[in-house]
Amino acid sequence: MSEQEKKQNTVAEVLVKCLENEGVKYVFGIPGEENLDMMNALEKSDIRVIVVRHEQGAAFMADMYGRLTGKAGVCFSTLGPGATNLITGTADANSDGAPLIAITGQVGTERMHLTSHQYLDLVELFAPITKRSKQIVNPNSVNEIVRIAFKYAESEKPGACHVDLPTNVAKLPVSSGIAAQPLKKPERDKEYASFSSIDQAAAMIFKAKHPVILVGHSAVRNHAGEALTSFADVLKIPVVNTMMAKGIIPYNNKYSLWTIGIPQKDYQNKVLDMADLVIAVGYDIVEFAPGKWNGEGKHKIIHIDQRPAHINMLYQPEVEVVGDISYSLQQILYRSDAKEEPEEFLKLREEMVAEYESYADATSFPMKPQKILYDVRKFMGADDIVISDVGAHKMWIAREYNCYEPNTCIISNGFATMGIAVPGAVAAKLIYPEKKVLAISGDGGFMMNSQEYETALREGTPIVTLIFSDASYGLIKWKQMDHFGHNCFVDFQNPDFVKYAESMHAKGYRVEKAEDLLPILEDAFQQKVPCIIDCPVDYSENTKLSEYLHDKFEK
Repeated sequence: MSEQEKKQNTVAEVLVKCLENEGVKYVFGIPGEENLDMMNALEKSDIRVIVVRHEQGAAFMADMYGRLTGKAGVCFSTLGPGATNLITGTADANSDGAPLIAITGQVGTERMHLTSHQYLDLVELFAPITKRSKQIVNPNSVNEIVRIAFKYAESEKPGACHVDLPTNVAKLPVSSGIAAQPLKKPERDKEYASFSSIDQAAAMIFKAKHPVILVGHSAVRNHAGEALTSFADVLKIPVVNTMMAKGIIPYNNKYSLWTIGIPQKDYQNKVLDMADLVIAVGYDIVEFAPGKWNGEGKHKIIHIDQRPAHINMLYQPEVEVVGDISYSLQQILYRSDAKEEPEEFLKLREEMVAEYESYADATSFPMKPQKILYDVRKFMGADDIVISDVGAHKMWIAREYNCYEPNTCIISNGFATMGIAVPGAVAAKLIYPEKKVLAISGDGGFMMNSQEYETALREGTPIVTLIFSDASYGLIKWKQMDHFGHNCFVDFQNPDFVKYAESMHAKGYRVEKAEDLLPILEDAFQQKVPCIIDCPVDYSENTKLSEYLHDKFEK
C-alpha cells in the first residue's frame, strides 16, 4: 500500500463516518472475521457498540430503537449464519414500519463466483424483506449507499434496508475528496393533502349518522395523537385503535373504545359493524386485515394517511386524504360540525369499563390474565413502557392493557414475532433510562431470546420481564381448543426461572398468590440489575373469553 493510500480512509472507516453523520448512537451485533475492519473503525468512534448473544437479538434491538425514535436502528453481523440470524428481526421491522439498517460482512469479491465457505448471496436474500438491499463493491460509492439505506429506511412507510460489505472491499482506500465525506441528510418539508380531498371528507362526515374512527400505527409514527384526540372530542366521534396504535388517544377519553385485533369478535368489531362511515386514520392493512372488520365490503371509508391506501378489495375508500395526518385532521375539523353524542357507542364503552373493573379484586391463583394486566396498569406510570412478546398474553395485553400515551405499549402486530420482548426492552431502556421498561412474555417467547439477559446486565439496562407461565405455547393451544376442542404438541417444561435469573446475575421472583404481584413489581423496579418475574397464569380464561364473546356478539 502506497503512502498516499495509507493516508486515505478505508471503506470501513468511511462507512462508520457515514453512520455518525446519520446520528447513529448505537449499533447492535456480533463481531466476526468478515467485519473486522468495521469493528476496528467503530472502536475509534463515539458510536456505542452493543455486543449481543444472538444476532436475532441485535435485529430486534435495532427494530425497537427505530420504532421508538423514528431514526434507523443499526444492527450488524458477519456473513453466512450470522447474516441469516438477522433475518427475522429485519423482516419484523420492515413489516411493522420500524426504520432499520442491517449491515452484513461478506466474503471477498474474488470468491463470489466460487462455491465458498459460508457464502450466500445476501443482497438477494435480504431483498424480499427490505426496502433496499445493496452491496458495496466500488470503494467510492460507500457514502451514497449508506445515504440510500437511511433515506429509504426512514421515509414513510419506514422499514428495513440492507448493506453488504465484502471483506476485501472494506480494506480498500476511498479516494480523497467528496467520496470520502458523508452525504448531506436533507431536511424534508411536510406534504399536505389537497383541499378537494379535505372538502370531500368533511362532506362525508357531515352526512354520516354513526361515523367511527379506526386509527393505526402511521398516526403514531407521525405524531398525530394530539390532533386525533381533538378531532374526536370536538366532533364526538368514537375511536377504535389497532394494537400498534395503543395510546394514540388516552384510553380514559370518553370517545376511546380501545383496541381491535384479537381473533374473536369483540366490542370493537360491534362498534365497526354499527358504523355507517369508517374514518381510517394512519391505518395499514398489515396491522389488522380489512376482511376482519369489513368482510362484506359494505363500509363507506375515508382514508387519511401520509400514503395512498393499499389495494384490497375490502378496503376501497370513497376519499383518500393523503398528506400530513395532523394537518388533514385539523383542516377537516375546521370544515365540520359536531355530531350528536354517540349514545349507543358510549353504552358499549360503559360495558367495556365495567368488565375491565370487575377483575380489580380477583384473588384466584394461578392469576387470571385480566387481573395480572389490571395490576400492571395500576403500577406502571403513564409514560412507562410495556413491550409485549407474541403469544396468548399478547391477545390479553391488546384487550386489557390500556394506554394514556402512544409508544407506551409496543406490540409487534405486522410480522408478529415471538422473541422480541427481551431484546426490545434492552433497546427501550437504552433510549429511556429514566422510565420503567417492562417486557411481558409467555414462557415460550421468553426462552427464544432469554440469552440477552446477559447483554442487559453487561450494558447496565435494568429491565424487568414478567413471564406469563403455563408451560405451553398458549396461543396455539387456545386456537386448537376453539377449533377442535382439544390440543396437542404444545406443552413443554420450563427451567426454574428464579434460578435461571440468578445464573445470569439477575434477580428472580416467583408469584405465589395474587396479592404478591404488585409488591414484587415494586421491588423489582428498585433493583439495579435486570429482573425476571415468574407468574403462573390461568389460561382457562382463554376459552372462557371465546365462549363469552361468541355468546355476546355472534349468536
